[in-house]
Amino acid sequence: MSLLEPALATSFPGPFPARARITIAGAGAIGCTLATRLAAAGHQVSLLARGNTLRAVREQGLRLDDLNGCTHATVQADAAPVFGVQDLLFLCSKSQDLPDLAASVGPLIGPNTVIVPTPNGVPFWYFHRAGGRFDGQSVRAVDPQGVLPRLLPLDQVIGAVVFITAELSAPAQVLSRTPHLMMLGEPSGAMSPRLLWLRELLSGAGIEARALERIRDKLWTKVMANLTSNPLSVVTGATLEEIYTQPALLATVRQVMHEVMLTACAYGARLDFDPQEFLRLGAGMGAVRTSMLQDYERGRPLELAAIGEAVIELAERYELPTPATRSLLALARWRGAERSRLAA
Repeated sequence: MSLLEPALATSFPGPFPARARITIAGAGAIGCTLATRLAAAGHQVSLLARGNTLRAVREQGLRLDDLNGCTHATVQADAAPVFGVQDLLFLCSKSQDLPDLAASVGPLIGPNTVIVPTPNGVPFWYFHRAGGRFDGQSVRAVDPQGVLPRLLPLDQVIGAVVFITAELSAPAQVLSRTPHLMMLGEPSGAMSPRLLWLRELLSGAGIEARALERIRDKLWTKVMANLTSNPLSVVTGATLEEIYTQPALLATVRQVMHEVMLTACAYGARLDFDPQEFLRLGAGMGAVRTSMLQDYERGRPLELAAIGEAVIELAERYELPTPATRSLLALARWRGAERSRLAA
């Protein structure tokens, strides 16, 4: 029993165990980071993985080299969801892979399972319990077939904005040189017992976690960070430091940033940051290659729909112009297509 369990049993009514059954679905850099931290904190962690990663986890376990040092963890791993009903399920895939992943995790979801999707960009649940005239509508760019609400019970979803920069150095081995931070919130804005439980669970695993009433505000901040950096990194090959300091790139960064800010404000988001400070913080990340640039170099599909096309879709609902964003996405899409063509 964890030292936290008596306090949690008193503070959180219902099925909120201190030693939770947790599945991480998706064994990329973020998924392996979460799995390692949570397993090291004493939780019963399972990992959905495939191929070389699955073999590496079974043979060697997980290794995370971060600001806390080098952490090894042993978790149960399988390519199939054979772990039983879970208390907590993290969906750690790219947004374009989420429908297939969601279709596979049904056996892990019970009536009390808390579901936390972690993809970048505008989430499929954006309008769930959002209020206003778009309440309950879907975001076509991230869920073209409208399947995700049928596969994942929306009232069990907690929104997450992940500020973790990590890279796989080898299968099941992660390198991270920045603090681990996650923003969490109910789509309804409620400060629910399960939200507070999740915050404490992650905090106890060495991940700074903040529970917010207005999770969409932080979503827009992350969307802006992703949209001003990821596609531009594919087009130019630049690091974060270069993207946010080089004059030749800053013009595009500022144009896209202003378009995102205008769209966010149209949806009532409160963006509590200074644009100049945003650029300074981006540059301060150093010579970091974005996840989209890593995907491009490995010949993987680019996460352009949720990061960029969803923003255009939302802007169109208010007839807002997004010329810089459209041009940038077109260039990144062309680069990805050319790489695929040359590799074929």
